[in-house]
Amino acid sequence: MLQFLVRRTCAVRFFACPSPHSRPVNFDDYCQQKAAPPGSSTYYALRQAPAATQPLLMALFALRREFEETVKEISDPAIGRSKLAWWQNEIAALASGSPTHPVSNALAAYLPDAKAEYPALQALLAGFEIDLDQARYLDYPNLRRYLQGVGGTFAALVARASANDAVQALGWAAPLGEALLLAQFVVETGNDARHGRIYIPIDEMQRFNVTAADLINRKYTDAFTELMRFETNRARTALQTALAAMPASERRPQRTLLAQAALALALLDEIERDGYHVLHQRIALTPIRKLWIAWRAK
Repeated sequence: MLQFLVRRTCAVRFFACPSPHSRPVNFDDYCQQKAAPPGSSTYYALRQAPAATQPLLMALFALRREFEETVKEISDPAIGRSKLAWWQNEIAALASGSPTHPVSNALAAYLPDAKAEYPALQALLAGFEIDLDQARYLDYPNLRRYLQGVGGTFAALVARASANDAVQALGWAAPLGEALLLAQFVVETGNDARHGRIYIPIDEMQRFNVTAADLINRKYTDAFTELMRFETNRARTALQTALAAMPASERRPQRTLLAQAALALALLDEIERDGYHVLHQRIALTPIRKLWIAWRAK
């Protein structure tokens, strides 16, 4: 694959954003920097959404990033729980009409009914809280709880923002969100392991004779290749199945989710072509390829 189509880095780059409590900030700018900096996959996926829904979607993606940073980038679980408790109060404040954070202020401005989405926002936060309770998963049914709480809940929130039939959105959007998260686990296998989290179920690692130490120590073996082929194929199949279940009437308003799925499938293909070398690097598509794939998704 030509260099301008694929990019590999040894670490994920995080973008610094202004503190929500240091000085007044434009909440749209804050959400943009937090969720979708130019060149990111989310940036190109969001650009495919109808213009009227882009600010709300940006705010939702920014909220997810806030929750993710709280549990995955804070080494002290006590601090993580304290921050999650703060977010629990902030979500309640959003539902009651008195938010203080730039992201929740954006949601207050763009959500048609913040109170109605309060249970879903609570469920999303509870899903991320699982990361503070466990770093390994015994089997796939055990992992599924996390997939549903984080991936399924979030995709449903995104889908309802522009769905023609918001009531039915959960049925087809949740499986797509779970599949997107499965694909993310493949991409982030090495980075997650270095941070003490392994989202490959223990029984599957045992089946392929791969240990947690192998992942942490970046040990490539034939067994690891077979394990990653299995994980990649499952994620790909889940994405394709979920996409096939999306109603034709929803495909146009859901171009952000469609773009995310197309980008995830392209990245899985690239990881497969590269021999599943995801332990020491993060394989990523270049911005020009992301733009092309997102634009063509439909």
